[in-house]
Amino acid sequence: MPTSPDREQRLADYEQRFRKAGLPLLIEDYSADSDLFNRAFPLLALVFVGELLGALDLDWPLLANLAAIAGAVGFALAAVAVVNRLKGRPALAIPEDLGPAELAGFVLVPALLPLIFNGQATSALVTALANLALLALVALTFGFGVGSILLWATGHMLGQLALSLSLLARAIPLLLLFAIVLFINTEMWQVFGHMRDASLIAVALLISAVAATFLGARIPREVELLETSVRESGIAGSAPPLRRAQRTNVGLVLLISHGLQVLVVTLAVTGFFVAFGMLVIDGETQRAWTQSGGSQILSLEVAGVPLRLTDELLRVAAAIGLVSGLYYAISVLMDSGYREEFLDELTGRMRETFAARADYLELRAEATAAGSSSPGAAGAS
Repeated sequence: MPTSPDREQRLADYEQRFRKAGLPLLIEDYSADSDLFNRAFPLLALVFVGELLGALDLDWPLLANLAAIAGAVGFALAAVAVVNRLKGRPALAIPEDLGPAELAGFVLVPALLPLIFNGQATSALVTALANLALLALVALTFGFGVGSILLWATGHMLGQLALSLSLLARAIPLLLLFAIVLFINTEMWQVFGHMRDASLIAVALLISAVAATFLGARIPREVELLETSVRESGIAGSAPPLRRAQRTNVGLVLLISHGLQVLVVTLAVTGFFVAFGMLVIDGETQRAWTQSGGSQILSLEVAGVPLRLTDELLRVAAAIGLVSGLYYAISVLMDSGYREEFLDELTGRMRETFAARADYLELRAEATAAGSSSPGAAGAS
């Protein structure tokens, strides 16, 4: 059996491996108080201190603003002291764990400052909502390893691109026919050609939300199938089933990986139709469709072939790319052939991670048994 320092190092190595894989919740005894928000304490403290400026009012004289800042600091210190005393800590101690009371203070104290000092209810509400959004972002980034997942996905961009194009090649006959019909449709150019940038962004967000909603409904089933296949293969050993939060963490890995593929396909289709449109859509055709020659960005001739790029072409190509991306996102998880190919790479990585989890849990059990049988533990009992 490994010595205690060796065992602790191996446990630390496993936990670091889970974090790098974007699966920190596979770490046993993972606590939001001590592991999640504590790691973001410097960021949260910096934001908290910066938001003390919410007591200022630009219409006030300098001395009044200095007094407001002093009052805000005093109010914040009083709130910190109250929370610390409730937790049994010295009044001005730096919290070791950021629990519900500390997080509530992070949201409410800065939000109350503009309300108390200058009666700005809207500013108070915006500050509270912004701090809640920041905590949610911290929970995703540190709690579910979104940062690590994105780093892994970016590092495997070429593999993702190859897989995306492989799957796209199987769907391309129908998708390309569908997209070309859209591209040479007069109404498509009339709707998107002169659409304002803000409206086009809103359309992109709407389509993204639809895709995310569909994937969010399908991913839990894929996680369940993945866990079942791994367990039936015997790789997981005697490790207990994943807990709900751990399944959510695995699902997030699948969601982000698939989202990256959808993004690659969307950009590829958009780029294709930009190039295709530069070749086949001249000024007269565009004027017939949109009653305008378009806002020209680039015009040149290559080997006797005129090429013309306009704002309208970019907008129409982007719209078709978004619709194609939505089609691809749904097809990959709805079609059994696509789904199996998409999950192959991820399943291989997950199998290795689940095997590592089984070894990790076994090592933790050995450490617990060794600790309970040590002379110090026996004397304590």
